[in-house]
Amino acid sequence: MEAGSIAFIIICAALVWLMTIGLAFFYGGLERRKNVLNTMMQVICVLGLVAVLWIVLGYSLSFSGSGTFIGDFKHIFLNGISEAKSTLGYKIPDALFAGFQMMFALITAAIITGSAAGRMKFGALFLFIGIWSIFVYYPLAHMVWG
Repeated sequence: MEAGSIAFIIICAALVWLMTIGLAFFYGGLERRKNVLNTMMQVICVLGLVAVLWIVLGYSLSFSGSGTFIGDFKHIFLNGISEAKSTLGYKIPDALFAGFQMMFALITAAIITGSAAGRMKFGALFLFIGIWSIFVYYPLAHMVWG
């Protein structure tokens, strides 16, 4: 492992995280005064949902297996992901790679949340983002990066 590569990826992941929170403030600023808090909370709550989905099955479906369209359940709940070495041949640990890739799943869901701001109920948005993540984001991440 290279310390410089690890530090760089940590900084990049932190910057993407800050972009995601900034996106919540941006969407809140676009709404009317009565919908600001609701819009920002939609973004923040969706981040929690997507993070849990990524840990439970998103990383496994995106970056394991050799299927054409989707991965397998080899790394479900991040099972077998090393925090100290890379099994993928990168210069960063597998756990850091999983966290870095999770940031992009988060910001993608946050961007979608902005399109539904003020138009969807909380529950419907959660259901949509969950289904979209599983059936659209994870297969596309597998096809492009997996």
